[in-house]
Amino acid sequence: MLPKIILKKGKEKPVLRGHPWVFSGAVARAEGDLSPGEIGEVYSGDGNFLGMGQFNPHSQIILRMLTRKKEVLNSSFFKDRILRAYALREKKLQGKANAYRVVNGEGDFLPGLIVDRYKDILVLQCLTAGMERLKGLFIDLLVNQFHPKSIYERSDVSSRREEGLSEVKGPVYGEEIDDPVKIEEYGCWFRVDVKAGQKTGFYLDQRENRFSLREVSHGKKILDCFCYSGGFSIHAGIGRAKEITLIDSSEEALVKAKDHFAINHLENIPTHLTKGDAFEVMRNLEPDYDIVVLDPPPFARKKGHLPGASRGYKDLNLQAFRLLKKEGLLFTFSCSHHMDWDLFQKIIFAAAVDAGKRVQLLVRRGHPIDHPVDLSHPEGEYLRGMVLRVL
Repeated sequence: MLPKIILKKGKEKPVLRGHPWVFSGAVARAEGDLSPGEIGEVYSGDGNFLGMGQFNPHSQIILRMLTRKKEVLNSSFFKDRILRAYALREKKLQGKANAYRVVNGEGDFLPGLIVDRYKDILVLQCLTAGMERLKGLFIDLLVNQFHPKSIYERSDVSSRREEGLSEVKGPVYGEEIDDPVKIEEYGCWFRVDVKAGQKTGFYLDQRENRFSLREVSHGKKILDCFCYSGGFSIHAGIGRAKEITLIDSSEEALVKAKDHFAINHLENIPTHLTKGDAFEVMRNLEPDYDIVVLDPPPFARKKGHLPGASRGYKDLNLQAFRLLKKEGLLFTFSCSHHMDWDLFQKIIFAAAVDAGKRVQLLVRRGHPIDHPVDLSHPEGEYLRGMVLRVL
């Protein structure tokens, strides 16, 4: 008999609306062994069956939903979910990119599981006790379905501590990965360090936004802030930008960016690689840019960080507006989970007012197709971007 939780009366509404998380404060009582990662059932206070998922009594999120049906959650169940996710990516990205997210956690109805593909190598993240418990099953499924050269685990994220798990990384299948993996993205080449690179090696979630920059880069002078390994700049170079300045606080990142210019045969484009704090560097630049890209790291990892994060975003965008020529474009992004669209737009508006600039919002940018968001789980949406035109 499966363990189960019974919710307090009235607390079933989020579950009925499709939200995949059940918080411990909503639980009236538990029956059976709710050991971390155990599969069980959830019922309303009136005794109605609501669904099945994975428990973790040590987390504020006591249950992560997997299905609203009574069904056997075995290898076939998880295989179907993974293949459904993979089919979406292959249909849209085949021939365009050989690096993308195969499984996006809650967005693909597999909470806590991330699988990224870099050519013939898969990178696995198990972020919850439930997915950690099934890790062996997922490795077998990935091997049998995708036949990768290697699978490397990058469960080295701090959020695992909230699940009572330690950070883990290392090879779990296949050949040793000695060198960076060379991937292709819309005709651009990048070398990815899956062992130690940011996230699982590369910012796959910005792929379409990088491509959109390429389309407007011809003949433009571009400033790429927080450039990391130069993803935006390489697309701008392929788009025949006139000149590109890259800023990052990491010398290692700038070395990678320089290498990416070389392997894409873009040595003829004047580039300036600047190591330093983007806030300080931007203040000392003269206003002479056609396009500015702002893609900073998350400023608000917790809700309490929002006031400071808001000041940081405003300062950055204020400097960007100051540096842009008339008719210039600003590509500005936030990857802070707690920064919603309304607040982000208000911050950008305030920055434009303080800069004394009249600005048009041309388009909003967000997640690519391989990072889908469950509509019932707005917390899964974290990437927000805007393309703005200075008049």
